[in-house]
Amino acid sequence: MEELLSRMAKGDHRRTAELFAEPVDWRLSWPAEGHPAVPWVRARSTRAEVVDHFAALEAYHVPERNGTSVTHLLVDGRHAVVLGEIAQTVRASGTAYASPFALHLTVEDGLITRFHVYEDSLTVARALSA
Repeated sequence: MEELLSRMAKGDHRRTAELFAEPVDWRLSWPAEGHPAVPWVRARSTRAEVVDHFAALEAYHVPERNGTSVTHLLVDGRHAVVLGEIAQTVRASGTAYASPFALHLTVEDGLITRFHVYEDSLTVARALSA
């Protein structure tokens, strides 16, 4: 868990993806059809798609202004829950936004088999649509 958060914070997308199983059970708390202003929200199942997800997040945001924070890390066997707040700035418009988040992970044989993110998707979509 700590290694995942460290690699994500460093923007090391390929090394981050190495921590994921193939296939991975990937879910973001968005409507199935996603949102046109938020292209990284879509189904994923491979390491290459995990790299693409994190690269797209970086492309649409200003990494130097990322203020995302983790407030709680809960582990119960192979399950982990990360709670915190996403704080990002949209690259194209300069719009800043924040949203609480929860991340539910399952780790089996040292690899992440489940990656489910719950966030305020309306806040994110509004910021990216500005």
